[in-house]
Amino acid sequence: MRLVTVAGPPSCGKTSVILRVAEGLAAEGLKIGVIKFDCLLSDDEKRYKKAGIVVKTGLAGGLCPDHFFIANIEQGVQWGLRNGFDLLISESAGLCNRCSPHIDQVMAVCVVDNLSGVHTPRKIGPMLKTADVVVVTKGDIVSQAEREVFAFRVRQVNPKAAVLPVNGLTGQGSLLLQRHLRSAPQVATLEGERLRFSMPAALCSYCLGETRIGKDCQIGNVKTMDFS
Repeated sequence: MRLVTVAGPPSCGKTSVILRVAEGLAAEGLKIGVIKFDCLLSDDEKRYKKAGIVVKTGLAGGLCPDHFFIANIEQGVQWGLRNGFDLLISESAGLCNRCSPHIDQVMAVCVVDNLSGVHTPRKIGPMLKTADVVVVTKGDIVSQAEREVFAFRVRQVNPKAAVLPVNGLTGQGSLLLQRHLRSAPQVATLEGERLRFSMPAALCSYCLGETRIGKDCQIGNVKTMDFS
């Protein structure tokens, strides 16, 4: 089974891109499965099921969705193997620009959109910088010049990645992305594999449920600013 991790900021079009690609690959006879990771609520499961794609949804609740992802992805792989998928796609929650859901030896895709602004690629962390493929969406809404500048900024941040414009509504550009996904490495287990970049730091007092404000309430992994 091939495994692909798909990450990106909120509302950049991850689900739409996955649907267009999965529908194309399914038409070729591949059995596709999706694991959708989210925070509190997700209606994307309905979209996948309507398209005839098997999906499993995991909600992180009060936990960091990245930490929730890495605690569950191995079980997700085994679920995919039991179901006989040819390709399993993991879609991240897209909570923040510091997310780090990409794994060594697993194809990594990052989705970003032209509407987020030309400076956005510099603001996104390892989910863009360590990706194998960067998909740029919503190019039909901006000018050609804006598309070129945005793609250039993406390449500045990650010069090794393939940068592909894809329209999540029409599917235009998805054929090339399908080729990349078909070449993803085979995976039988993730035991012993490593993340490409460390997760965001955690375990401060607020991670553990503290709600009061004040220095005496801040313990653990705390970072403060200099206001002098």
